[in-house]
Amino acid sequence: MRKNDENADKERYRNLRQLSWERLWKHEVPRFNQGGPVERAANVALIRAVGVVFHEGGNVEHKDDVRRWLRALLNDPHEKIRRYAMAALPKVGAGAEEEKDLLTLLQNTGNDREKKYLSEALDKIGGEQTLAAVEQIPSQTEQKALASVARLQSPGIIQTEQSLQKMAGLKIYFRTRRGLEPFVIEEVESNPKLTVTGQDRGLVVAEPTGPFTLNDLYNVRCSGTVALAPAGEAATLEELADILTSPGALQILRSLTQGTVRYRIDFVSKGHQRGAVRELANMVFARCPEILNDAREAIWAVDIHPVGRGHSLELRPRLKPDPRFAYRRKDIPAASHAPLAACMARLSNLRKGETVWDPFCGAGTELIECSLQGRVKKLHGTDLHAEALAAAEANMAAAGVSPEIADLLRCDFRDYHRHTNIKPGSLSLMITNPPLGMRIPIPNLRELISDLFAVAAEALQPGGRLVFINPLRSPALPHAGLKREFHQMVDMSGFDCALEKYVKL
Repeated sequence: MRKNDENADKERYRNLRQLSWERLWKHEVPRFNQGGPVERAANVALIRAVGVVFHEGGNVEHKDDVRRWLRALLNDPHEKIRRYAMAALPKVGAGAEEEKDLLTLLQNTGNDREKKYLSEALDKIGGEQTLAAVEQIPSQTEQKALASVARLQSPGIIQTEQSLQKMAGLKIYFRTRRGLEPFVIEEVESNPKLTVTGQDRGLVVAEPTGPFTLNDLYNVRCSGTVALAPAGEAATLEELADILTSPGALQILRSLTQGTVRYRIDFVSKGHQRGAVRELANMVFARCPEILNDAREAIWAVDIHPVGRGHSLELRPRLKPDPRFAYRRKDIPAASHAPLAACMARLSNLRKGETVWDPFCGAGTELIECSLQGRVKKLHGTDLHAEALAAAEANMAAAGVSPEIADLLRCDFRDYHRHTNIKPGSLSLMITNPPLGMRIPIPNLRELISDLFAVAAEALQPGGRLVFINPLRSPALPHAGLKREFHQMVDMSGFDCALEKYVKL
């Protein structure tokens, strides 16, 4: 019978979830309020739907009324109704009054199940009042409340300029798209403060040669993420807790954080692991209560990756925006991945005085990455979509690209000679990530790529280069005037494409 009740609740919730906020609040809630105890208990899914729908798009004018309604339900005689109200309160912006109500209920109830759900609600909204009742709450709720208070009073800042001393066993993990490892290695090897010690699919491992800063690590533009890995691998949650509270890990977190250290845990490649996350966070809190697990706006990520028969633990700064690509003020669907654009610019081997054209410029990422190397004389960007050109213009301004060297025009790249001042044989570099036909369907992708080759052969000067992502599995033959010099398959998040470089003969 209980299983049937649960299924009925889920079905009612799915149906209510489809209703508009106005319908829920003005029709379904009054009907619920007028019902008898049995009818209200049978329609308890409405409470959950109200919390979720309000959170996603409810009328803000109703916020106080919704909170009062849920607070009143905390005193309902039926435990199930109280429980659903507890879960819904955090979704509607609960504050100090709701926190007080939950704590009062926690103090007065003798029901262990109800205590569990009250603690889970306080995990999300608990603050100073919750900390004052520390004897009544579990350690997990205490940790969440501490994090909530810290988020307001001492949110913490990652110090990218703070020097960190080299320590035994410390590794730097540069993670990237599969196929781009050679570009990351080349960048790391050009940095005298780092030395490459290993690589794997989508990963380059380095060690510091001496003192270094996070800014030194973020000079590597071709990697997707940067993380610091204290020595050791773990096979159990307890061993992971040992690593996270080890002297090396604490030195990293304390040295590079101003304010409270707040972190979130991610078991990479394993999906949701709520139970493991909770258990690990509680172990860490018991060992070292100064660092706090916080799923909301944490400044550090604790990424746990499978390695052999165990796991590695990486400390990744959650810098927003990424300091390397802070120029990305606007974006568009299917826009280029900035580290990939950095790899393409590096493959271009830019020379002083380059004249560069991106025929599918999108948000301008490839052009900006070329300009940041400081050797560009002129940038041309074309695109069919006005919103893409507007994004490119905003991003170029944020990147400090002078309007005098940037020329953005809306046109089909095949008609460049009629709409731009690009003359045949005048370009030294074409660089582009064209439509790949995955997220945005292309009627004839092969013809598009063939036309790109033909235009490149016409627009490039002798020795000029075409660097682009080729989406064709069996590539169209390039124009006779182009010679391929580089080919590398790259993971484009679920499908592979070729990063290629051609030279005009």
